[in-house]
Amino acid sequence: MAVYLDYNATTPVAPAVLEAMLPFLGENFGNAGSVHSAGQRARAAVDAARESVAALIGAKASEIVFTSGGTEADNLAIFGTVAASSKPRKHIITTAIEHHAILHSCEELERQGIDVTVVPVGRGPDSQGVVDPEDIRRALRPETVLITVMHANNELGTVQPIDEISRIAAEAGVHFHCDGVQSAGKVPLDVNRLGVDLLSISAHKFYGPKGVGALYVRTGTNLVPRFFGGHAERDRRAGTENVPGIIGIGKAAELARKLLPEDAARIAPLRDRLESALIERIPSARVSGDRKYRVPNTTNISFPGAAGEALLIALDLQGVECSTGAACSSGSTEPSHVLTAAGLSRDDARASLRFSLGRPTTAAEIDRAIEIIPGVVERIRALSPRAPQAEAAPAR
Repeated sequence: MAVYLDYNATTPVAPAVLEAMLPFLGENFGNAGSVHSAGQRARAAVDAARESVAALIGAKASEIVFTSGGTEADNLAIFGTVAASSKPRKHIITTAIEHHAILHSCEELERQGIDVTVVPVGRGPDSQGVVDPEDIRRALRPETVLITVMHANNELGTVQPIDEISRIAAEAGVHFHCDGVQSAGKVPLDVNRLGVDLLSISAHKFYGPKGVGALYVRTGTNLVPRFFGGHAERDRRAGTENVPGIIGIGKAAELARKLLPEDAARIAPLRDRLESALIERIPSARVSGDRKYRVPNTTNISFPGAAGEALLIALDLQGVECSTGAACSSGSTEPSHVLTAAGLSRDDARASLRFSLGRPTTAAEIDRAIEIIPGVVERIRALSPRAPQAEAAPAR
């Protein structure tokens, strides 16, 4: 039995999503920008998908911009907002645990002469991996034009206090962007309750196709486009619409709205069973990040003395597929920037694995993973001179 526990990296396309997309890969091939009947059929389908995506996050359809995925949505939010600002000097605030789509964008802005403040996250047992909103407040400057903080962390699963940060941003008159890629479809999202001006999502994280995402742009938020050409997406993102992909994200959003409560109620106990069993059976294993404020499908566990890459390969050979962190960072020799920012040593960060469950995950798969993982950790530790000899540490 193969056990896939890497749903934060990507999810399978739901059968209903594939079924909805197929006609637009075949007979309904029209360009949504064309005025004839074939084009108008495509346009009507795109409009319906836009309504569905908007409903998932509590937005208006006119506030949804379709993109090629979460990375483009993040880039459009950051570069587009900065370019639209009339302030002579510009400053951005972000956090140390953001996805590289955010951090690398900020690094590029720094090369262009724009100041960036990277706020740390809490490192204590009760706040590990969670940013303190007051740190955001203290980082504000008169020239601040954007705050960008992710909703749920892709490696830890921790959920940030977005509503508190949004109030701070609003009081300061600063635009607030939220990367919602890992929270869409896992926890309820309402852009008005959260108070964000911009929010990014990606279809393949919630059982839609790869290569399509969306950026929510609150009405009245100025945004300079990154692509130039035609007038697609109300002049906010030029280019021919990816009609099949847009149909896919629309259907995936519809399913997410319907199934989210059921998914969360079923998946969280499975995650907790896996987590508790591994902590109990593997000496010194411990959970990283806040265990209260997190999405229901994710756990990140450190196995000191066992190299994460070796564990990953050994587990894969035994049929358990997980990850050492973000899929886009695979191959890096550096420990996870998220885990070190959250207080882990470089060695413990390298000895950590992320397990992320999904809609197809079964109790039998979790039991199989529990059966396999302790033995693999023991074997890898036996090959390491730095393996811990202490009894299991209490779960954090």
